[in-house]
Amino acid sequence: MADTPAVAYKILTAAQWAQWQETGTFTGAPVDLADGYIHLSAAAQVTETADKHFAGHSDLWVARVDLAVLGDLVRWEPSRGGALFPHVYGVLPLAVAIACAPLTRDNTGAVTLP
Repeated sequence: MADTPAVAYKILTAAQWAQWQETGTFTGAPVDLADGYIHLSAAAQVTETADKHFAGHSDLWVARVDLAVLGDLVRWEPSRGGALFPHVYGVLPLAVAIACAPLTRDNTGAVTLP
């Protein structure tokens, strides 16, 4: 899709981020493996994703993913309320993680993006 963002975000546990760095590829979190694709979020979706799927977790990281490198592996598909979310049908090589930082929030509660 020509009008889709060039980057998306993956919320990871500290262990998942460490393993991605160690192995050089990320094959997915348990929910990704169960669904058959890696769930990502557009910038405007990250806070809701964190609130809905990661409530109570404290060891989280946010990776900025370069979607252009992934090409046809990325599909924007409807999810919550019909909103389009980026899904990756394949593995994420470490090179697509163009930034990664611990998940923090600003004074409004929004996730601060790396």
